[in-house]
Formats: sequence, structure tokens, C-alpha cells
Amino acid sequence: MATSKVIEDPESRFSAVLVGAAKLPGVRINREAYLRKALARYCSEDDIRRAIEETPAAAGIPLEVLDKAAGDSINYEATKASALSAAAGIPGLLFIPTTVPADVAQYFGHMLRIAQKLAYLYSWPDLFEDGDDLDDATKGVLTLFVGVMFGTQSANAAVGKVAAMMSKQVAKKLPQKALTQGVVYPMVKKVAGYLGVQMTKQTFAKTVSKAIPVVGAVVSGGLTLATYLPMAKRLKKHLSGLELTKPTPRVVEGEVVEVGEPVAEVVD
Repeated sequence: MATSKVIEDPESRFSAVLVGAAKLPGVRINREAYLRKALARYCSEDDIRRAIEETPAAAGIPLEVLDKAAGDSINYEATKASALSAAAGIPGLLFIPTTVPADVAQYFGHMLRIAQKLAYLYSWPDLFEDGDDLDDATKGVLTLFVGVMFGTQSANAAVGKVAAMMSKQVAKKLPQKALTQGVVYPMVKKVAGYLGVQMTKQTFAKTVSKAIPVVGAVVSGGLTLATYLPMAKRLKKHLSGLELTKPTPRVVEGEVVEVGEPVAEVVD
């Protein structure tokens, strides 16, 4: 009875897929290694070091630079997700019961990969800093990120609330209470339920696309590319517009001759 209820509950269905996808090899992004690689083409070593130790915003990295790095990551992940989806489409109708769950899991795995990359570029904290377990706060914020990718307004609003809390408190960790029992938690549950319904529809679409070998591979890969790219760009647009990502001017002690008093001098 309990198992049946979990299967029928869209919220629980999505949460199970999210947790499963987060456990797949290669899904979790090392924040330090990623930022170092993503910013290497655009930033000095000092800026990269500060971006890692604090945030890209605290390092004063311009938004246009972050947008370029984000675009590079989106194109890389979209190409990779499409190729793997096409490969999963080759076996055809006979192997649908095994390939479809695997394809859905890897698809969501790639969504989590790009969500982490965009979050780190746009000054969110390390989502897996405390170890291998997917804690409730991290699960909540990842649910919201995926919700933004699916175009849900409630997810947009919730992500904005979380970002505002972190920006106001200059926090280096997710607001645990807000995401697990506070003002944002009901929105997380609502978004998870919506995504569970959408996931079922997506699974059906992928099943149909895999019914014919080879042709199924082309359709499946194309379907992934056609959906993944705009979804990743939607999250990029939303995160880049938040207060959290705005560059923070660096302040050092200086002296203004006309006044004769030490003042704060802004360094570009």
C-alpha cells in the first residue's frame, strides 16, 4: 500500500528520480575545479582564486564574463546529453523497459550538472559541501532550479526568495530552515509535485521516440537537444538577473588629498 502511494504521488516520484540522478557517477560538480576551469579563459588567477574562496560576485567578475562562461557550459552539457540520449535510443522497442528509466535518469543527471555549474558561476554556495548525502536543503534548491528550467513561476519566485536571503546575510550556505520548514518549503513541495507530473509526460514521449531502432536514436537525441538547451538557458537567465550575482566592488584603504581624511577607495 505504501509503495503504491509513493508511485502514484507525483511529488514523491520526482524526489525519487532527483535523488537517484544525484547519485549517478559524474553528476556532482566539484565547485573549485569547475570555477577554475570555466573562468580560466576570461579571468586572472587572482580573480579566480577569490571567486573560489568567496564568490564570483565578491571577486568583482563582470556579469558579461559569467554569461560567456555559462554559455560555454550550457553548450557542452547539451551536446553531451543529446549524444547519450541518442545512444540510449538505439536498442529499440525490445529494450524499452530498461533504456527509458536509464535515459530519464541521465537526462535529469545532466540537468543537475548544468544547474550546479550555473549556480556556482552566479555566486551560489557549494551544494554538496557537507558530504555525499543529498540533504533536504540541497534537494529543495535543486528542485527549484529544475522547476525554473521547466518554466514554473512559483519556482522563479522561490529561487528569488532564497537568493535574497543569502544576499542579505552574505551567507556561504543555503538557508536550511527556509528550504526545509520555512516560507520556501511549501513552494518546494508544490514545484516537486508539478515536476512529477511533467516527468511522467516526458517519459511517455521518450518511450514513443524509442519504438523504432536507429530512427528512435535520432528522434531521442533531437528531443533531448530541443528541450535541454532552452531549459538551461531559462535557468541561466533567471540566475543571472538575481541580486546575488551582481559584482561587489572591492574596497581598500586609501586617501583623498582634497579632504585629507582616509576614506574607502573602490578598486575596479
